[in-house]
Amino acid sequence: MSKQIIATPSAPAAIGTYSQAVKAGNTVYLSGQIGLDPVSMQLVDGFEAQTVRVFENLKAVAEAAGGSLADAVKLNIYLTDLANFAKVNEVMARYFSEPYPARAAVGVKELPRGAVVEADAILVIG
Repeated sequence: MSKQIIATPSAPAAIGTYSQAVKAGNTVYLSGQIGLDPVSMQLVDGFEAQTVRVFENLKAVAEAAGGSLADAVKLNIYLTDLANFAKVNEVMARYFSEPYPARAAVGVKELPRGAVVEADAILVIG
């Protein structure tokens, strides 16, 4: 099976040795996104703004792969403070409707660039 690298200027450029996403067959693996503005490459301010930016970035990469967040089958969310879990649910409800994708939420000590939230996703398109 061949793989296709997905890249879009509508999401932050990779800040390491990874691709924004890789498509293999009808499955798309989206790399983790933090709350970086794709133009300035700076973190947006505040937990809610970072969470919104995370989902906007994932949405942009999903669309570049020919899909949408509605194609998500699995999300992983990483939080530096699990007290923000309810806020993640509020923001996520703006981007997803039932049936929701499978999801894990994990508390972590720190994230790149001092981010407070990160998420990655797996999509199945078609």
